[in-house]
Amino acid sequence: MEDIIIWLKYVLLGIVQGATEPIPVSSSGHLIVAQWLLGVEQKGLAFEILTNTASLIAISFIYRKDIWRLLISSIRYIQTRDKNYKSDFLFVVYVGVGTIPAVVVGLLFKDQIESYFSSVRTVAFSLLLTGLALWFIRNLRGRKRDGDLSFKDALLVGLAQAIALVPGISRSGSTVIAAIGVGMKQETALRFSFMLYIPISLGGLVMGIKDLSASSDLSTLAIPYILAFLTTLIVTYIAMKWFMNIMAKGSLIYFAYYCFAAGILLLLFLP
Repeated sequence: MEDIIIWLKYVLLGIVQGATEPIPVSSSGHLIVAQWLLGVEQKGLAFEILTNTASLIAISFIYRKDIWRLLISSIRYIQTRDKNYKSDFLFVVYVGVGTIPAVVVGLLFKDQIESYFSSVRTVAFSLLLTGLALWFIRNLRGRKRDGDLSFKDALLVGLAQAIALVPGISRSGSTVIAAIGVGMKQETALRFSFMLYIPISLGGLVMGIKDLSASSDLSTLAIPYILAFLTTLIVTYIAMKWFMNIMAKGSLIYFAYYCFAAGILLLLFLP
């Protein structure tokens, strides 16, 4: 019976990670709160790496055609300098530019950030901040498409992604907000945001393989981890498809309401 309860807790954690990774409400913040509520304490990075990898697989599958097109077009542009492929090539370059700030900040300060800011109270204030940002951009409708982006746009969105290393600051939220703020259309903002997510997550996986292989939890919590991984994979796919539909309708204001409500409730009921 005790094992079943543990399995259910990890399934719930997988649902939380999968449901909140694509949408602008902070998966890391929600996981901290969920672990606090469920009484689950994670030692090391094994669980985080596994669930993030599950989300990465789901999102990469959804964008598989875009990823393949961008890669092929970039290779062809490098080989031929054909202007028909230049837009996709530059998009890939800008993804690289946008990835740099989070990589630099993550390598230099990730441990300090997690040490100082990984509390439920920090998550509460971060959710309120995210809600405020979503409120300010609620009526913006940009005109920039994939081929209209600039180095400055990529860098600003990349800086927003670096800020999201603070637990409770949504990565998808901060990048989408920044992308819309610099004038991108909803579809382009969403695509650019999640193209930025892919190299960051891949980098995190590569950097974390050593921690993953050395984790003692893998043997004692193998079944719960597998359940959390599969749950995260499925729920991320569903949540991402839903969020794409929400973005197409321009209904980000509802996420602002959610962030306000969740942040206030956390502050009210914190011990």
